[in-house]
Amino acid sequence: MSEPYDVITMGRIGVDLYPLQTGVPLAEVTAFGKFLGGSASNVAVAAARLGRRVAVITRTGEDPFGEYLHGALRDFGVDDRWVSPVAGLPTPVTFCEIFPPDDFPLYFYRLPKAPDLEIHENELDLDAVAAARIFWMTGTGLCAEPSRSATLAALAHRARAGTTVFDLDWRPMFWADPGEARPHYEAALAHATVAVGNLDEVEIATGKREPFAAAHALLDAGVELAVVKQGPDGVLAMNRAGEIAQVPPLPVKVLNGLGAGDAFGGALCHGLLAGWDLERIMRYANAAGAIVASRLECSSAMPFSDEVALAVEAGAVT
Repeated sequence: MSEPYDVITMGRIGVDLYPLQTGVPLAEVTAFGKFLGGSASNVAVAAARLGRRVAVITRTGEDPFGEYLHGALRDFGVDDRWVSPVAGLPTPVTFCEIFPPDDFPLYFYRLPKAPDLEIHENELDLDAVAAARIFWMTGTGLCAEPSRSATLAALAHRARAGTTVFDLDWRPMFWADPGEARPHYEAALAHATVAVGNLDEVEIATGKREPFAAAHALLDAGVELAVVKQGPDGVLAMNRAGEIAQVPPLPVKVLNGLGAGDAFGGALCHGLLAGWDLERIMRYANAAGAIVASRLECSSAMPFSDEVALAVEAGAVT
């Protein structure tokens, strides 16, 4: 086998069609930009931008949008060898509305079914997954079969080797019943070493919304590190050794907050791989997220390491 990847992500991919006009309802928008999207794919791009060797496991439609996504991944330096087409299912498209600073409604077009939920266990390169320094999977991958079984099989085969990150990634529109999610989340948490989520996501996973209670519940569920993102209240990180980092957000003029969490994720991977202390990782990841929040798009907005370093040093995104 070739040299292990720094990061392998598994989950959503699609085309983001974002308005080139801010403060305009979608019904009145006349110009859109086309970008690679999907949380797992965006995290892969974010890590690649920071110099990491990255691949993504996902599926597209057998259509021109699928071809576009292959090219975009390669352009961003993400290995697309495990991105395969699904005949008969269109590549997903996502629209948003942009009402800064904090209103960004999303509209997912993933019907009749998203190709990235058609990942099968027998198609996985489980040895590569096990060998990766970080394996990143998402809650969306648990919402339907065969992706759910494939995701859990990848986790079980990895057997908590290296760093295994569960991005809680709660999207209520992908689940018929919110209560259905928790058993699958619990099964995934048992195999993960890191859990990352916002207040809504940690509540789905643990039943706890208060950040410290949720972090403790995630640790009790089996992870070594719990990261609770609190929006304007910053981020709380807590590990099994008892270390706690509470980091406020960087001041930033928000243009589009949708990609900030994925930038945070890629930077989190980078900091974990570098062996930084907990507070430094959180400050760096916060800075990466703030940079993307100041930009329109998601994937192509992911910052390079020098940009993140400047923001950390300045204590703000300028």
